[in-house]
Amino acid sequence: MSYSTAAIATFNNVLGTLDHLAAKAEAAGLPDNLLADAKLADDMFPLETQFRIAINQAYMGLGRVWGMDIPLDEAAYATFAEVRERLAAARDRITEAEEREAAPSDAEIDMTLPNGMRFVMQAHEYLRDWTMPNVYFHASTAYGLLRREGLALGKVDFMGFLLRYAKPPAA
Repeated sequence: MSYSTAAIATFNNVLGTLDHLAAKAEAAGLPDNLLADAKLADDMFPLETQFRIAINQAYMGLGRVWGMDIPLDEAAYATFAEVRERLAAARDRITEAEEREAAPSDAEIDMTLPNGMRFVMQAHEYLRDWTMPNVYFHASTAYGLLRREGLALGKVDFMGFLLRYAKPPAA
């Protein structure tokens, strides 16, 4: 399996998890104001931004590795329904990437953060060492925030995509 195929699968898994979490929050009747108000610490981004950054990290990966021109989501999501709409749109973009050729594994990715810090790495390193940890970090933070706010969540809610591999116990 290529590095890019693995990245596409991971994007789909994690964004699917985030959709599941948002759907569960919506079904439980959690108020939409939690999106703007729920934080783990005063210096951390709120719940809404956790969802949005996870999506934007995937978009940046699609741009840098697959050459897709996708504007980042900059406006805050106001409702859990909107979060789900944006996740669905992101997953559609990931499906589009499956039809495109990814940059060679050793292609150079040169990125500069807003604070001026610059990173230069190969495409496979960029996805493995930058994009995926960021997507998982923000997905994990969203999970933790929702759980702290009282949503009944367990590990299966975060890793439910693994259920497709479940088999009955060996006899």
